Amino acid sequence: MISAEAVSSPTVKPMLDEPRLTATIDTGYASLRSVSCFSEEQVWTCGSDKIMKLLNLQGKLLTSIQTESGNWPQDIAVTRDGHLAYTDIKNKTVNLVKNKQIQTVATLQGWTPWNVCSTSSDDLLVTMVSDGRKQLKVVRYSDSTETQSIQFDDQGRPLYSTGYIKYICENRNLDICVADSEARAVVVVNQSGKLRFRYTGDPSNPKQYFSPYGITTDSQSHILTTDLDCIHILDQDGQFLRYVNNFQFPWGLCVDIRDNLFVAQRNTTEVKKIQYL
Repeated sequence: MISAEAVSSPTVKPMLDEPRLTATIDTGYASLRSVSCFSEEQVWTCGSDKIMKLLNLQGKLLTSIQTESGNWPQDIAVTRDGHLAYTDIKNKTVNLVKNKQIQTVATLQGWTPWNVCSTSSDDLLVTMVSDGRKQLKVVRYSDSTETQSIQFDDQGRPLYSTGYIKYICENRNLDICVADSEARAVVVVNQSGKLRFRYTGDPSNPKQYFSPYGITTDSQSHILTTDLDCIHILDQDGQFLRYVNNFQFPWGLCVDIRDNLFVAQRNTTEVKKIQYL
């Protein structure tokens, strides 16, 4: 008898010897922040602008959404249902766009939301920093209800540094992965919030200055995170596997259902689509 686990296991995909650039998308932003995959051919993007754009691989604008506050969104994420979530640090809200209508999931008091991702159960995970920058936590929202808060390890020590930008994603095993750039680490906890490991860079290159921002995962449970000019690919237990090189300050990341990697370059207008599996 085949177990349910075996049926749900993904097909094993070896990594290519050389990753291939398959598309370059000009977003038109002066500075890019995030990219989130809507489909294999379409991505949502946001940057230093109040407009969030859905673009195809040729850079054609398919639709756009303006934030309610007029501030630029800090981060975006596409949900399993195809809706767009975004965080707004000006009015301290977590928002969901359905049929071009903006719904407020949460309005925070004493905390500011920064980065957001959608989970396999269609919850939202949000990184947020306290007023005064003394604390940082990850909060899970199911619809508009806070159902989980992750902040400390088993010894009561903070899991995360108190800087602002903390991109976040969920892995296939339901681990929660946070790129903590100020701590120069990727911090991974299990679905209960218990610390599993911290990745602090390629162990064969200990003098390298590791600076993770964007983070995503793929069908193989790889964790992909940005560095100053490259992407680190790890296995689900935090073991370094390889680099994907030649980027200009990569920032936001997403992977589509066919494991194509989309990289938003912070200091250019471009999103690059990369095949690496």
